[in-house]
Amino acid sequence: MPDVQPTEEDREVAQPPESAAQRRARRAQFLRDLNEARELRDRVQPRRARAARMRQQMRMRTFRW
Repeated sequence: MPDVQPTEEDREVAQPPESAAQRRARRAQFLRDLNEARELRDRVQPRRARAARMRQQMRMRTFRW
C-alpha cells in the first residue's frame, strides 16, 4: 500500500469538535493579537491614527440615542 499523505479535509474530520472553552480561548488569543496589531499600526502611522480617532469622535457626537 503506498504511503499517502492525509488531505486537509481528512485532518479536519479526524479531529474531535472543540469545546466551548477551547473556542473561547482561541477567540481571546485572536482578539489580543488583533488589538496588538492595531496598537502597532497606530504607533507607526500616528497621523492616520489621529484622523481615525477624530472620525470616531465625530460619529459619537452626531449619534442619536
